[in-house]
Amino acid sequence: MEEARSRKLGGSLKVPNVQELAKQQLSGVPPRYIRNNDDENQLYNSSILLPHQLPPVIDMEIIKDDDETELNRFHLACKEWGFFQLVNHGVSSSLMEKVKSEIQAFFNLPMEEKKKFEQEEGDSEGYGQAFVVSEEQKLDWADMLYMITLPTHFRKPHLFPKLPASLRYHIYITEFMISEYFFYTIFTFLDRQGMRWNNTQQHSKSLQ
Repeated sequence: MEEARSRKLGGSLKVPNVQELAKQQLSGVPPRYIRNNDDENQLYNSSILLPHQLPPVIDMEIIKDDDETELNRFHLACKEWGFFQLVNHGVSSSLMEKVKSEIQAFFNLPMEEKKKFEQEEGDSEGYGQAFVVSEEQKLDWADMLYMITLPTHFRKPHLFPKLPASLRYHIYITEFMISEYFFYTIFTFLDRQGMRWNNTQQHSKSLQ
């Protein structure tokens, strides 16, 4: 467990805090935040993509009704894409809004409080920006709090346990609900493959 907790996902250079920059009376946007080449961004513009180029959207409610068409779409999404967007998943909009509100409250904390969650050297988890590897690299006009919360033994002891209690609680509730849908989709996928997962309890514990 200690080995898992100490794992790092690669470091990121420290950069100015965007919230603090926004408070200053700047004459313009700093050059590192200006992207002059829009060609790369257009590749990810959904308005110019054909339907078959868009990531698949899977409806959990239809899946639960054993709809053969949706089950086949789910199977192809797993086989050809490896990921998909899940809608009607059962996580209430009120809960998701509460989580967003709590996250916003975190970013509204005084800088000294947020610095307690700063990224450590050689690790991208924490408060800051990820994947900044050079002083010339273009930056996102955003601050980030990135952490792995599941499986629980991957949690960094200086991050998740130290979050404000209300934020930590609502993340925990969301994780609990998401884990249920995770296993449901896994079982559905295995069923489409003609396989069975016999170690349900053992693998359920892997998320705890």
